[in-house]
Amino acid sequence: MGLALLIVILKTMYLRTNDEHYNKAARFWAKIFGVNFALGVVSGIPMEFQFGTNWAEFSKSAGGVIGQTLAMEGVFSFFLESSFLGLFLFGEKRLGRIGHWFAAFLVFLGSWMSGYLIVATDAWMQHPTGYRILPNGEFGLASFWALLLNPWALGQYAHNMLGAVQTGCFVMAAVGAFYLLANRDLFYAKTFVRIGVIVGVIAAILQLAPTGDIQGKMIARHQPATLAAMEGLFQSQDGAPLAILGQPDVDKRQLDNPLQIPSMLSFLTYRKWSAHVRGLDAFPKDQWPDRIELLYYSYHVMVGLGTIFIVIMLLAVFLLWRRKLYESRWMLWLLLVCAPLPYIANTAGWLTAELGRQPWLIYGLMRTAQGVSPRVAAGNAWFTLIGFMGMYTLLSMLWLFLIYREIEHGPEFANRENTVNEPEHAPASAD
Repeated sequence: MGLALLIVILKTMYLRTNDEHYNKAARFWAKIFGVNFALGVVSGIPMEFQFGTNWAEFSKSAGGVIGQTLAMEGVFSFFLESSFLGLFLFGEKRLGRIGHWFAAFLVFLGSWMSGYLIVATDAWMQHPTGYRILPNGEFGLASFWALLLNPWALGQYAHNMLGAVQTGCFVMAAVGAFYLLANRDLFYAKTFVRIGVIVGVIAAILQLAPTGDIQGKMIARHQPATLAAMEGLFQSQDGAPLAILGQPDVDKRQLDNPLQIPSMLSFLTYRKWSAHVRGLDAFPKDQWPDRIELLYYSYHVMVGLGTIFIVIMLLAVFLLWRRKLYESRWMLWLLLVCAPLPYIANTAGWLTAELGRQPWLIYGLMRTAQGVSPRVAAGNAWFTLIGFMGMYTLLSMLWLFLIYREIEHGPEFANRENTVNEPEHAPASAD
């Protein structure tokens, strides 16, 4: 999703400058986007089938609500994205310059709409709105707009999409850094690095504030036990500290070897240094998240990497401003080796969100144990999980091979291939 935005930026720069270089760069990244899209479809469809196979009770109870957003994601967003992706990849000469830009924009719009509808579904599970309880105990939709404009969804979506943009920026900058270090495709390399770090620094800062701050306040207001577990705060206290490092010992209800900033958690949460923050001792143990240690570490990995991203991008933009970035091999190596880190940060962020909601499947309404399929044994679930893990491992290897091949071939190869595949004749362009 982040790469879709960067492709639109490249196409826009092509329209504004009429420099074919930006159009060729967009073609190169479009092929990489296409590979990601194909693997995303293969891995994403089974996830939706899981609602019926593994979570039958949840689907039966909540289908009248979440079915709205999931159906819209499939019918509107996915079809919009997939249809115009085909036009974008194979119809440039027939569409013309403006028509091709419009196709790229609709791919971007479809992918970001899809992201919102999926996040809105998850947000309803985190903070249910717009529902009513039917006489049979199931959940029905009371307000479509309350579901779609759930305050939790708005904050979570902004935070999630900035993470996607950062991922795209780091990957684009890393590919550019690789070409610069290898002393090849230098014109493209400088463009990739420049766009990656400029867009990346904006996304990295916005990820921290306001979106991260908004999401943190939502958790403090609606899931206070989750906040306590994320921060390793076992005892309620005034002027609660912010844990930078430490190891939670749940049995002893303490944070071992803590490195903390005094009163900072109170200030960040309630804007008062002496504000009272509830710890896990303020809640019944059956309302604590199930895996406090994993939740704590996932959250701190996400926050730690997010902070590192800000520092790296600020350094890169400073060197770009000083006109030294392209010659700073240490910075180029840093951008290159950091390419996998946004994937880790995004995964840690989703682990934080889903582990933090436990033991609830729908927060405050349905526990996770109540939502499973009663006729699916644990052994069956393990069998299919291991099978999918094996299949996804093979697909991941294929994905790495295809991405490596495209990067190794380089932008000029992608454009020569595009020239061969395109028909020579085309109607008048849209501009």
